[in-house]
Amino acid sequence: MKRLASIVVCLAAFGSLFGCLGLEPGFETPTVGVSSFRILPSEGMAPKFEIGLHIVNPNRSALKLEGIVYSVILEGHKVLTGASHDLPVIEAYGEGDIILTATADLIRSISLIASLMNRPQDTFSYDLNAKLDIGRPGPRIHVQEKGEISFRGAN
Repeated sequence: MKRLASIVVCLAAFGSLFGCLGLEPGFETPTVGVSSFRILPSEGMAPKFEIGLHIVNPNRSALKLEGIVYSVILEGHKVLTGASHDLPVIEAYGEGDIILTATADLIRSISLIASLMNRPQDTFSYDLNAKLDIGRPGPRIHVQEKGEISFRGAN
């Protein structure tokens, strides 16, 4: 029984050692902010949006972004969800931008459109939730941003 316990402890120690080899000592979490959020001209009934994210890499090695998953809530209605894997590499001590283009789900948007029909204003609140995979072991980078978007000037 003691021998089995010793083997389990050794395997756990080796697993921890090899798991830590991929981590960069002193790795700092990159800063991610929303740089733009606007509605785009749409050819159909469902609105299209452009979401810009600005990323600052405070580390001495390049940041290869593996993917992003995001959702957008407009006026309390979850109308956008999406994912992307076509992302740039953010150089060491550098900055970069990601532009996401998403089309709202028409069925999810119906209740939003109905609630907006009786409103005289043209600005609306949004909540953006995004999760960036930076290709390293450990937690993903979470972005939560609230703001307002104007539909003024949209076609």
